[in-house]
Amino acid sequence: MNRDWVDKDFYKVLGIGRDADQDQIKRAYRKLAQKHHPDANQGDEKAEDKFKDISEAYATLSDPEQRKEYDEVRRMVDSGGFRGFGGSGPYAGGQRVRVEDLSDLFGGIGGFGDLFGRSRTRTTSPQRGADATAESHLTFEEAVRGVDTAVTVHGEAACSRCHGSGAEPGTSVTVCPTCRGSGTVAQNQGVFSFASPCPQCRGSGMLIEQACVQCHGTGTEVRSRTVKVRVPAGVKPGGTIRLKGKGSPGRNGGPPGDLLIKTHVAHHPVFGRRGDDLTVRLPITYSEAVLGAKVEVPTLNGSVTLKVPPGTPGGKTFRIRGKGIDRGRGKTGDLLATVDVVVPQKVNRDAKKLLEELRAFEPENPRANLRV
Repeated sequence: MNRDWVDKDFYKVLGIGRDADQDQIKRAYRKLAQKHHPDANQGDEKAEDKFKDISEAYATLSDPEQRKEYDEVRRMVDSGGFRGFGGSGPYAGGQRVRVEDLSDLFGGIGGFGDLFGRSRTRTTSPQRGADATAESHLTFEEAVRGVDTAVTVHGEAACSRCHGSGAEPGTSVTVCPTCRGSGTVAQNQGVFSFASPCPQCRGSGMLIEQACVQCHGTGTEVRSRTVKVRVPAGVKPGGTIRLKGKGSPGRNGGPPGDLLIKTHVAHHPVFGRRGDDLTVRLPITYSEAVLGAKVEVPTLNGSVTLKVPPGTPGGKTFRIRGKGIDRGRGKTGDLLATVDVVVPQKVNRDAKKLLEELRAFEPENPRANLRV
């Protein structure tokens, strides 16, 4: 909300009634915007000002929440609620009222503390720093087992010379005597007392004896920095690791933001992944599939023996318990071994002869049921 809400009737600006619906508001705006657009009125300052008023009116009335707040303000304007607060009560007799007091008096109107162009929260209040981002490239084993590594973060950081104080090392930082650290001073204008940024400390609440020559008193600088990170076991490709308090520094004593690290995981030549389970393709011979066999299966920690029963078809998956990803939560994933029956592309004369003899002992045609 801003002071224009008191001074301007947005309904009149758009030429609509106060009961207009959203479609009527949109149509009125489009018609007037087309007429007064600066591109269609080159050099016409009045048309440009009119276009700004139209845009401001539409921005407020097209938002249901803002429109509701605006209507509340206009009702008080129309009823004389801003003319001296006459009558009885704590605001009677033209008593001066601070802008902060209006928030208490009209607490039912959202955002009223910003009626005259300022946020209800002072700009000098502690503000949390922005979140920073970085990327980490991991091998498959590092992602599965976890690793201590480091990432490079480029962006706003505490000044490396003054360590965020804004003052040149060896000089002092004191509380501003004018605003006593609040960052704002009151300016009396008729019935209202407006809070504005302190002219001595420029809203910071503190006075720096000598500004840091590197950050010029801001306490921050844009640079690259290295942050150590513990990648937990089982982190997923494309997942995000959040490091609390490792982001951009806060303002006015506010906490720093977080660091969000996106993980990239390289492919493994043998293993795949399905959640906390590892997967592997296990090639076996024709005879092993028919007769059964004990075969060695690789894991990330050596190998294990798997008993393949006779008559195992290609594509069958065996679950080997506890050989997957251990995320340290009391439950470990499994290893899923899927068999592939290897068919040789070439056989020698003796093997071919044996296979031809075997054909005589094979069961009936397995494709018999495919006949139509």
